[in-house]
Amino acid sequence: MPPSLRRLGLFLAVALTLLTFSTLPASPARAAETLLSQGKPVTVSGSEPGYTPASAVDGNQGTRWSSAFTDPQWIQVDLGATAAISRVSLNWEGAYAKALQIQVSADATNWTTVYGTTSGAGGAQNLAVSGTGRYVRMYGTQRATGYGYSLWEFQVYGTPGSGDGGGDALLSYGRTGAASSAQADGNCWECTPARAFDRDPASRWATSPTTGWTDPGWISVDLGAPAQIHKVALQWDPAYAKSFQIQVSPDGNTWTSVYSTTAGTGFKQTLTVSGSGRYVRMYGTERATPYGYSLWEFQVYGTGGAPVTPPPLPPDPANPPRLVWSDEFDGPAAGKPDQAKWRADPGTGQNGELEYYTDHQNAAMDGAGHLVMEARKEATPGKGCPPDPLTGSTTCQYTSARMNTGATFQFTYGRVEARIKVPKGNGLWPAFWMMGGDFLTGRPWPYNGEVDIMEVLGKDVKTSYSTVHAPAYNGGGGIGGPYKLPQDADFSDDFHVWAADWNSKGIVYSLDGRTVFTLDKETVERTRGPWVFDHPSYMILNLAVGGDWPGPTDATTPFPARMLVDYVRVYQ
Repeated sequence: MPPSLRRLGLFLAVALTLLTFSTLPASPARAAETLLSQGKPVTVSGSEPGYTPASAVDGNQGTRWSSAFTDPQWIQVDLGATAAISRVSLNWEGAYAKALQIQVSADATNWTTVYGTTSGAGGAQNLAVSGTGRYVRMYGTQRATGYGYSLWEFQVYGTPGSGDGGGDALLSYGRTGAASSAQADGNCWECTPARAFDRDPASRWATSPTTGWTDPGWISVDLGAPAQIHKVALQWDPAYAKSFQIQVSPDGNTWTSVYSTTAGTGFKQTLTVSGSGRYVRMYGTERATPYGYSLWEFQVYGTGGAPVTPPPLPPDPANPPRLVWSDEFDGPAAGKPDQAKWRADPGTGQNGELEYYTDHQNAAMDGAGHLVMEARKEATPGKGCPPDPLTGSTTCQYTSARMNTGATFQFTYGRVEARIKVPKGNGLWPAFWMMGGDFLTGRPWPYNGEVDIMEVLGKDVKTSYSTVHAPAYNGGGGIGGPYKLPQDADFSDDFHVWAADWNSKGIVYSLDGRTVFTLDKETVERTRGPWVFDHPSYMILNLAVGGDWPGPTDATTPFPARMLVDYVRVYQ
């Protein structure tokens, strides 16, 4: 694409993205979060005439508060009761804060800072915070312009408090656990009780196969101090309880049941309970499978206890989003991919693939605004591959390109899109996908989470696939689906835009702006297993040759085969 048309294309892409985000359903903050500030009483240090404080908490993005033109200035909201604050969203007008603090208070007199910056960038800021208070304020200490401070919206999210000044909180995170037994072998390494209380949906507790695949079986948590228990959330592995109780105890010895069922459903169960105690346990009396009991997460919510503050959850993308990363591939012909963005991922492929990925020898710009990823029929001596179905040789008979942003750019949530033209031919397998960043630090697949945005098989270039893989659903059991172009057109005939809109609610896949598949986090947790996609990921582009899914090449497969990438962009 010529540079002048590329600039126009980028402008239109941004406009389309803004429209897409504005028309998608609003992403809720978190299951435990509520918008607390809307319509609540507001006070400020001062106002520019005509721009009242209430305009910043009215939910209307077209009205705003604007301060006096001096430093410092502030705006505070009275939530009406003490709450656990987890997120503050600031949507700035052009007059924004370069230096600011987010503060909380019980009495609007004594303030505690829960966030601070001296390099505010304006626009839409989604700030993860952790604090408790009835009052929340934005305290600006340095203006970015000669004007004042001006906010279209000042939104405070968290868990509502109760009349006694408390608020339901996650009480079990990081606390000490105990169990009837625990598994530690090649099938479930270090599946200790602590794994159920780490807020990590990809680690789990399981009873021991040598001593614990019997009834009853149990796991308990010490909350550190007496607490009022209001909710228990269980995310089961397939080894779940058909019959179980939720019990509480003051001392870990004498137990009182606050919930009981003989028709457990497995997957995710969120139970409303009422009881008090320092200890809480799940007491299973009948297994649903021949195996034991296993929980990815056992979360206890309520007031009191001695809660350990968990790390803040990542904020959702701003609305409207902004372009935060891109590669337009505008380099000169034969130029290599930008090392500041992409690193080659040399080596043999997985899944029975037949290629050897080179160190960028098979990836270069074409001088017309495209990255060319080229698969060639050429042997790579000394590099072992699966036996070639045609020759039987274990020397890799093909080379190709694979590269990723693992060392240069990882991110959580956003709109991820690429404009790609795929090749056609038996055995070819182009893909654009993401892997959880913890894969690079040792967490094995699929516990790190994989998000496939685009996969097309060269033997069927009228079908594309988008899929996610996690511990409880992966490989052939991954969640996703195939889709086609209008009029059953051929994907290899032209460029197409594949995108994934990813936030705390789930993932919406689209093709050329048309939604093709939607994954709802809550539905997946209730029907398939834990959702492991709320942490940093990195992007991957590759062109595989052969493999278990696409099958082998044959005499009709064209070589060299080329996958063309016009751009890759991320919006947040």
